[in-house]
Amino acid sequence: MHKRITFKKMEHSAPMEKYVNKQLEKIETFLESEPTPIYIDMILEASKVREHPFVELRVKSPNFDCISNYEKTGVDLYDCIDRVIDTMYKQLREQKKKMNDDRKQAGRHDEFKKQR
Repeated sequence: MHKRITFKKMEHSAPMEKYVNKQLEKIETFLESEPTPIYIDMILEASKVREHPFVELRVKSPNFDCISNYEKTGVDLYDCIDRVIDTMYKQLREQKKKMNDDRKQAGRHDEFKKQR
């Protein structure tokens, strides 16, 4: 699993990186059973022009290709990180459920063909 955390327009912060890694554990445990390679990219951007941070999370694997981002005025960076990770987890869970349902339907369809 390849994980990269990028800080844009801000200084690298060890506590921030530690927090992001702790939050990303939820995504990593979800993707443990997936085939490799798995790429996780987290982009943290603090804007000096606008009054709100921008956070983006990208997950790329053989089965998933998802992007989640969030920015809002009056919200701190930690809340943005939490929101992005929760949204990504929901996306991954829905896609996995859909893949499993499609696989089950395909199997049932073949069984019904054989019966005819």
